[in-house]
Amino acid sequence: MKEKILTFFLVIIMLLLIGSIMIFLFAIYFDLSSEDVIQTIQESAGELISVETPENESNKPKQGITGVLAQIFSAEEPEVTYSSQASEGKFFYEQLTDTQKILYNGFQENKENMISGDYVIQYGSKFSDLLAQENGSKILGDDYQAAIEAYVQDNPDIFYIDISKLYLNIETIKKTWSTTYNVYIGPSDGDNYYESHFSNAEQVREANSKIEAVKAKVLSGLTNNAYKNVEMIHNFLVDNIEYDSTFQGKGSYSMYGALIEQRCVCEGYAESFKYLLNAAGIECEIIKGTGTNSSGQVESHAWNAVKLYDKWYYVDCTWDDPIILGNGRIFSNVKYKYFLKGTDSFKDDHIVDTKFSEAGRDFAYPEVSKEDY
Repeated sequence: MKEKILTFFLVIIMLLLIGSIMIFLFAIYFDLSSEDVIQTIQESAGELISVETPENESNKPKQGITGVLAQIFSAEEPEVTYSSQASEGKFFYEQLTDTQKILYNGFQENKENMISGDYVIQYGSKFSDLLAQENGSKILGDDYQAAIEAYVQDNPDIFYIDISKLYLNIETIKKTWSTTYNVYIGPSDGDNYYESHFSNAEQVREANSKIEAVKAKVLSGLTNNAYKNVEMIHNFLVDNIEYDSTFQGKGSYSMYGALIEQRCVCEGYAESFKYLLNAAGIECEIIKGTGTNSSGQVESHAWNAVKLYDKWYYVDCTWDDPIILGNGRIFSNVKYKYFLKGTDSFKDDHIVDTKFSEAGRDFAYPEVSKEDY
């Protein structure tokens, strides 16, 4: 009798075991063979701060510009060498979280590919653990905002990309027994993410070649004196750029407008100063905020912080660029009014903003010396 009962229970256990295995195998087969249910969330970066300076007497267009940049473009590219190593320029990258750095690195690693204007950066399932959390999509969206703001701030040479045309796409792929995620960044379907004055990669490469020629010309004048190098690059920009009081010039809000069109607003001055100083091996960051001009108007503004002999100082190339009428002269008290100054000199008319957009996070800037250089 005991043997029959034992046999009965063994049979029941075997049947349950076989049934469980069959259900498991069926579930796997059904999951693999079923059609995916894909839900896609698409997010763009929040509106980044766009700074522009209304016309005033400190930055109206100059008359009789020297034409140095035009000579550079028409001549053969100079063969020059310089020993200074380019500054890495990753001040804002270092402030990011691990997730934000992964997003940032996607841009950095694909910088050349993005010249096409429609290249898609693939992250695959890298963020699956985050997206599986409650509000994971919102968290990743905020991380994307921080990463792209830091990337723009660190890389003024992406002047051909309109960040507002880039989208973070989060695909949620649901099956019967599983949910997976796929993340990628790219343009809207059938569109590109170029600034409006670019339409193809050839135009971007041509612009890059022109900027490289300007950089080579400027860096050919480097000396062993860091102060003189900062002064030289400052003067090159002040002497060769017109302030765009129309705010509508081609590439006016970037170093493209400054170094190619020779006409820009304060962002163009600040981006060019960072770009050239970094190439010369000197640390320089773009500072954004507001400025109170000589007419008492408060306006969005951009300037720079430069590291010289282990201390940081402010430089405002835009407001060091005065109007020249006819054969007028630029006096040093005007041309260097905002050159290598401390916070005590800037605090009355320059207010720093640690947010680059309303939707963004706060970033830290370099700690600037209180005293002037």
